Amino acid sequence: MTAIPIRTVLADDHELVRSGLRGELGGGFEIVGEADDAEGAIDVITARSPDLVVCDLHMPRGGGLAVVQRCATVCPIVILTVSEAERDLLDAVAAGAAGYLLKTTPVDELRDALAAAASGEPVFSPSLAALVLGEFRRLAKAADADPLTEREREVLQFVARGKTYKEIGVALEISPRTAENHVRNILGKLHLSRRSDLVRYAVEHGLD
Repeated sequence: MTAIPIRTVLADDHELVRSGLRGELGGGFEIVGEADDAEGAIDVITARSPDLVVCDLHMPRGGGLAVVQRCATVCPIVILTVSEAERDLLDAVAAGAAGYLLKTTPVDELRDALAAAASGEPVFSPSLAALVLGEFRRLAKAADADPLTEREREVLQFVARGKTYKEIGVALEISPRTAENHVRNILGKLHLSRRSDLVRYAVEHGLD
């Protein structure tokens, strides 16, 4: 059975970048709209209700953060940028971005990461994942204010680093299904709905 293409909106103020993405993403992605500034992106997302948005960080009329703040509840939004600045990354996560990838990401890795984001997983360029974890630890709160068990906190740390259920299972010597169950329990305790919400929660609130 042929997989249904991921309906995708591209937002970047450089036509050359959008053209390159159209060619590189391939048949697994259906480009249903494009925009060259933040306001245009918000309009297209609102009109098209895509499965995924790939959005530049620095664009006219508000930039990628404005798009995330307005539309993160519509679908996952992945920031695709040249910026490796820690503040840019953390601001994007705090705003609700489902991922943050560098434009230097190899094409195969980019396709895989975007597909994962469309399915609800947080995705980060490997060189930036440590920054998310560092902020997660810096904002750690007292254990008595934490509703999670020690194992759930361990799982949440891996989720904040963009790890898959399989990778979490290998690291903690548990099955992928058990890792998935832990994530569901964490979502329930924190009253959140998506894995990407957990990353934002970790950055905003922190846990021991």
